[in-house]
Amino acid sequence: MEMEDQMESQKRREMSKDNLISEQTGSLGCIGWFIVIISGMFTLLLFPFTIWFCLKIVQEYERAVIFRLGRITDRKAKGPGIFFILPCTDSIVKVDLRTVSFDIPPQEILTKDSVTVSVDGVVYFRVNDPIASVANVSNADSSTRLLAQTTLRNVLGTKNLSELLSDREGIAHSMQFNLDEATDNWGIKVERVEIKDVKLPHQLQRAMAAEAEATREARAKVIAAEGEMNASRALKEASIVISESPSGLQLRYLQTLSTIAAEKNSTIIFPLPMDVISHFMKK
Repeated sequence: MEMEDQMESQKRREMSKDNLISEQTGSLGCIGWFIVIISGMFTLLLFPFTIWFCLKIVQEYERAVIFRLGRITDRKAKGPGIFFILPCTDSIVKVDLRTVSFDIPPQEILTKDSVTVSVDGVVYFRVNDPIASVANVSNADSSTRLLAQTTLRNVLGTKNLSELLSDREGIAHSMQFNLDEATDNWGIKVERVEIKDVKLPHQLQRAMAAEAEATREARAKVIAAEGEMNASRALKEASIVISESPSGLQLRYLQTLSTIAAEKNSTIIFPLPMDVISHFMKK
């Protein structure tokens, strides 16, 4: 699926470039070629001085798009390194190919379940096609920044609050795909999108905290009730075992006395069988 998307993106880019550049590269017409020849002759006549206007250098991370009498001269940008231009007819636009990062300002967004949140993020992009970034859009950097803000609003407007808090990675991938598809004709490649922070209203934070506390208390009560039920079952089983052996009850009495005596208490309770007490009560 990703390979198919990349192939379609490459085809769209080639079609966009073909629309910008004429089929015959450098087809300037008779007047255009006349001006170019005059400019070349002028350059040769003043060669020692015009050499400084003809030589251009671009850095390793830059590319130069050359316009000759307003037309793009080649299907491929120049650079890096040194190259020559005609000083009177040619003009160049340098394009930086390095990755650029920018912060998306906090956006007040209404989620799908009607909750207002403030979300911000960060986007990493670079120029993938210098010619398209110069000829297809007036300012690729500013346009990408504005499009990132609207894309953040559109994507998060289709999500619930729970999805927004738990599925940030999925939202980031969705934003990256939408941005990359929209900026493809501008020669921009969106490399990464991240959601930085999600700010909730204070009232909603208190409501969520109260809900979480109530959930914890309910869970604690359920656990305590289950413990009481298990303890009652254990006592019932113990009483059945003791009732089967009368001597076991006496041994339990002695064990209880041993436990009380080990704590060095001044008062010791000595249990007596009910049969002995009932004998004295009859008298």
